[in-house]
Amino acid sequence: MKEASVKTNIIANFAGKAWIGIMSLVFIPLYIKFMGIEAYGLIGIFMSLMALLSILDMGLSATLSRELARLSVSRKADQESRDLVRTFEYIYWCVGIFIALGLVALAPLVTQYWIKSEVIPAKTIQQALMIMGLVVAFQWPTSLYDGGLMGLQRQVLLNSVRGIMATIQHAGAVLVLWLISPSILMYFSWQIFVSIVQTTLLARCVWISLPAASETSTFRSNLLKKNWRFAAGIMSISIMALILTQADKIILSKLLTLSLFGYYVLAFNLANAIGLLVSPVFSALFPKLSQLITEKGNENLVSEYYHKGCQLVSIIVFPVTGVLALFSLQVLQLWVHDPVIAQNTHLLLTLLVVGSTFNAVMILPLTLQLAHGWTRLSFIKNLFAVIIFIPLMLWLVSLYGAIGAAIVWIALNAGYFFIEIPIMHHRILTHDMWQWYIKDVGTPILIVIIVSLCSFMIMPHMTSLYLTLIWILSTGIFSLLLSSLTVPLGREWIQRTLSF
Repeated sequence: MKEASVKTNIIANFAGKAWIGIMSLVFIPLYIKFMGIEAYGLIGIFMSLMALLSILDMGLSATLSRELARLSVSRKADQESRDLVRTFEYIYWCVGIFIALGLVALAPLVTQYWIKSEVIPAKTIQQALMIMGLVVAFQWPTSLYDGGLMGLQRQVLLNSVRGIMATIQHAGAVLVLWLISPSILMYFSWQIFVSIVQTTLLARCVWISLPAASETSTFRSNLLKKNWRFAAGIMSISIMALILTQADKIILSKLLTLSLFGYYVLAFNLANAIGLLVSPVFSALFPKLSQLITEKGNENLVSEYYHKGCQLVSIIVFPVTGVLALFSLQVLQLWVHDPVIAQNTHLLLTLLVVGSTFNAVMILPLTLQLAHGWTRLSFIKNLFAVIIFIPLMLWLVSLYGAIGAAIVWIALNAGYFFIEIPIMHHRILTHDMWQWYIKDVGTPILIVIIVSLCSFMIMPHMTSLYLTLIWILSTGIFSLLLSSLTVPLGREWIQRTLSF
């Protein structure tokens, strides 16, 4: 694979994720307007449910991505590639059916003993939970097909399909709520239709992208035995990570009313946009690094890709962090146009953004570990984190509610930042740790903090939301330009742009 293909994949991933992020965020105020904040709290429960159920992925999607990338450098592995997809496909669809049946059966119990609603009738909540089960069943296999297309480096195709379906999913949902019925049941019914269409399209894209083979694709148990170790490592990491990332939602959905939980979900979803900015870089670099490490003797090239990826993450994430963390109240007022929601959410947003930023800059180090097939470090760190932070979260949530959960989120990811990196670089790229801390991450974030703080302190009082928007955007753009000048990748990009 040439370097240009990696650049193309990164651009495609950014375009796709940006569009998907816009679609998922821009319609949230309309969801709340049509259905109310409690219904949006139910949507938050559904998103947490999908994240928790990803444990049952068993590491198969990441394993498929890595193995298809590795097999692509061998001309004798065409049949194995197709059999690998077929084998994992069978497992995925069986798991999806099992999940659907389980959710439908548990819906009455969850309605009675877990969810607290002041507006939505219990019967409606139960029906919504049962429909969620069907949505999950059809949406479940998409992560497998996503992994397949990423491993095959067909990320332009993947993002095209994902972008189109995101538009249909969110814009269509608003139309259905507006023209047919503004109910949570209608919202999830629309999601069933979208999930069926999307899964069918992605499956077709994977199979036409695979290399041709002379024999029919079949289920092969020996492929599971061959890849079980890496898949088990990914699954163990995922279990611990999901406990840590979803424990707040589980605890708060039990302790808070749906309306208060809705405020937390709103803040979390906006803070989660930080992670969406990193995902395109991960998707492009993971298969490329896997190829380079498989071929051996490419340590200098691996180091180059790794540091460029980290620098790219820094210059795209930190300016967004500065704006969302300091101007959280203004951003929420611009977004939802509801002063009550903005007042109840802005402090949560500030705290969650800080934690999500620490989390985002750790994605590329994790990518390097997984490309080496090294999963133990992430499992051990998450295991210790679960032992320490879950009791801490229970205590702080009981004292401070949602604010306590946000504080734990910061402490958790800051711990990764300061502890995991030295351990990782003791084994991988052993001379690169200080370059990561100082050049890749430290200098850009320092510049962004200075620029954002100065802008926040001198910002005049504005009655116009449009002038506020211009001020915030100008702050972000200025931070982006200055932070780009602090890293080699940014200086090269600016130099090429000016030369052009």
